[in-house]
Amino acid sequence: MSVPATDALAAHAAGVERLLASYRVIPPKATVRLAKPTSNLFRTRAKSDAPGLDVSGLTGVISVDPHARTADVAGMCTYEDLVAATLPYGLSPLVVPQLKTITLGGAVTGLGIESASFRNGLPHESVLELDILTGTGEVITASADQHPDLFRSFPNSYGTLGYSVRLRIELEPVRPFVAVKHVRFHSLTELISAMDRIVETGGYEGVRIDYLDGVVFSADESYLCLGVQTATPGPVSDYTGKDIYYRSIQHSTGEKDDRLTIHDYLWRWDTDWFWCSRAFGAQNPTIRRFWPRRLRRSSFYWKLIGYDQRFDIADRIEKRHGRPPRERVVQDVELPIERTAEFLQWFLDEVPIEPIWLCPLKLRDRQGAGAWPLYPIRAGHTYVNVGFWSSVPVGPEEGYTNRLIERKVSDLDGHKSLYSDAYYSHEEFDELYGGETYKTVKKAYDPDSRLLDLYSKAVQRR
Repeated sequence: MSVPATDALAAHAAGVERLLASYRVIPPKATVRLAKPTSNLFRTRAKSDAPGLDVSGLTGVISVDPHARTADVAGMCTYEDLVAATLPYGLSPLVVPQLKTITLGGAVTGLGIESASFRNGLPHESVLELDILTGTGEVITASADQHPDLFRSFPNSYGTLGYSVRLRIELEPVRPFVAVKHVRFHSLTELISAMDRIVETGGYEGVRIDYLDGVVFSADESYLCLGVQTATPGPVSDYTGKDIYYRSIQHSTGEKDDRLTIHDYLWRWDTDWFWCSRAFGAQNPTIRRFWPRRLRRSSFYWKLIGYDQRFDIADRIEKRHGRPPRERVVQDVELPIERTAEFLQWFLDEVPIEPIWLCPLKLRDRQGAGAWPLYPIRAGHTYVNVGFWSSVPVGPEEGYTNRLIERKVSDLDGHKSLYSDAYYSHEEFDELYGGETYKTVKKAYDPDSRLLDLYSKAVQRR
């Protein structure tokens, strides 16, 4: 084992005791919530004066077993800390979500994705077992064999069935560098066709591909970004300084090569929060020169977003310039790959947001859509995650553009992640996100409704 096992286990045990103690002092009629000041969720979080769960002792890596290729990790451990513990052993989680402060528990009870998802699926599929604090105040170990109903329903439950305390996950070997090839396309249909071939064959022009994602700048400028792990040393790029990763992708025609360390590849999107740092001026060369490197990261941009939400800064600026307020359109949706080009063209025609991120995924699990009932996409079928994160002028009703997108995604047999604003009716929501299965599991593990239900948390936001 790496990570001093005795100390880490003792610290984790003490953290669990503090968690349970904090549960016991929450009034019986109060909703149980995390006492957590930060979040990677974009939907409004309800305010509460009641004490929350103390998760301050659940932030570390408990152990790494390089021989079994597994790690035991506390639920609030960030992927930044997890990767720092596994890379010295030449190992990585099977899927590393793009932002450093996403927690392992958050990626499992929500949904995480990255460029390894076309071969490794979603983060919850690499979980072997996990300890969950349920609404009853018990810590239950769940796996495919123990409490399988809770294990299968936990992904996409967003803390409404319980909170992960410890997770045991699979790891995979990685090499020190990633050679990246950016392939340009002038047609969305051609880009999606090429993506489909790579997912099905696992390679491109006879070379095995380890990582695959893409960026759409416009209908006639889009790219696939192909990553290949390598041990061959050589010069590498650094996108934590003046250079900006997503701008490095662009070129006029053909292909463009790049190289990064495996560490920098895994965090290539974090420095500029994909491209969202431009909203804060961080991509302006003059400002960037004086912007401290330690503050070029998603967690700091989150703080700026928090100030904006608290003081309505953006809307005040719009009003001062005689413009209407803006609607936040920050979403990730999954489309069947055969419907993705149609969605992209519709989106480019209807929604003034660019660039757009693309990330293909195929579930590892072969048990069918029912295997993960709260996000029932088809096993063995390729989907494409489409991510778009910006704002548009407000429409004639609250959430106008988000509602348009929800309807289009449903029309194309897609699904939408629930980390941001949602506007579904209760009936639509039940049909899309678990319905009776969710209600049955909820009743079994949170019979007194100490935790919010999923619809209340994801849509009503009370």
